[in-house]
Amino acid sequence: LESQRQKLQTSEALINQLYTDISDKNPKKIAITTWILGVYLDQVVSCANSRLKRISEGRYTLHFSKDKSGNGAKGLDLEVLDSYTGKNRPCATLSGGETFMVSISLALALTDVVTSKRGGISLQSLFIDEGFGSLDPTSLDKALSILEEVREGRCVGIISHVSEMQNRIPSRLEVIKTSTGSTVRLIGD
Repeated sequence: LESQRQKLQTSEALINQLYTDISDKNPKKIAITTWILGVYLDQVVSCANSRLKRISEGRYTLHFSKDKSGNGAKGLDLEVLDSYTGKNRPCATLSGGETFMVSISLALALTDVVTSKRGGISLQSLFIDEGFGSLDPTSLDKALSILEEVREGRCVGIISHVSEMQNRIPSRLEVIKTSTGSTVRLIGD
């Protein structure tokens, strides 16, 4: 019985160590699931930063937050480095236009990373709903030029009420609301 007890104690110690290593109870306070997601998110952020720098004219760069969540475990929170101030700030402090620039950069980066990993997945369509009205004219130009590049390999749908977009997008569906219902009109190619 003593021999069995010692074997069980050894097994228990190994299991406890494995649990500690893969949970957020390890010295780095990072659960293995968070670590794996972090590896993929790091790829997405890297890809997003190339577009975000273009849209923001080099002003913004995304990176992981150094802060820890309330329970002491490290999370996957993102911050933005603002080159105008030289300081990091939480994404929650971004204005509407800034949030849109970060969001579209992350969305396009996510499709790029998923497509590059393939696994039989091919993302042929991308739909973006609003946000364009919050951009200044320069940022709008940059966002549309990036979407034009993406459109070369995919179908890009933009849902927008911004009238300036009508002049910029040659092929579009317009929804016309009337008191008796809505109709759709195809314009362009």
